[in-house]
Amino acid sequence: MAIEAATVRPSLIVVTGRPGAGKSTLAHALARAVRCPLISRDEIKEGLVHGIGELGEPGGEAQQRATDAFFDALAVLLGRGVTVVAEAAFQHHVWAPRLESLRGSARVRLVLCEVPPGVARARHVERGLADPAREQFHHDHVVRVARAGGDWRALPIGEYAPPRTDLPTLVVDTAAGYRPAFEEIVAFARA
Repeated sequence: MAIEAATVRPSLIVVTGRPGAGKSTLAHALARAVRCPLISRDEIKEGLVHGIGELGEPGGEAQQRATDAFFDALAVLLGRGVTVVAEAAFQHHVWAPRLESLRGSARVRLVLCEVPPGVARARHVERGLADPAREQFHHDHVVRVARAGGDWRALPIGEYAPPRTDLPTLVVDTAAGYRPAFEEIVAFARA
């Protein structure tokens, strides 16, 4: 029996949060648990830098191309009926219109990773120091300051404005494990 296009309604499970909130770790585990592909904005950006040979300026052409490729990949997969976990630091003013455009082709759910900003910053710096090659793919000013021995804790922490939508949203505290528990997050994603 053929699947009719009108009956196919995949899920788009968006995992977001500020840098260092634990969204990448959760997104990878969630994609394995749900048994679907993960599309990561940062991983696409890293692949793009391999392809074009340079990162460019913050917010420049490479950044825009990575964002376009991210949303193009989501649109293709969802359009073919594939459930997807999408991971990125979705900021409302930047991402909301593009996220909104995917609502027609998928059941969209948001998983918002939250952690105190200082904890997120410390995790972000720790990750960057542990992986020096990461700097060629990301504009991590705070990590560069930390690597040089500077006082990265004194640098201002940028604001993070999560998507504000009427989509089903689960807020997950990632400060020490997951609250709610991982099984509940999986159940939310599959609902």
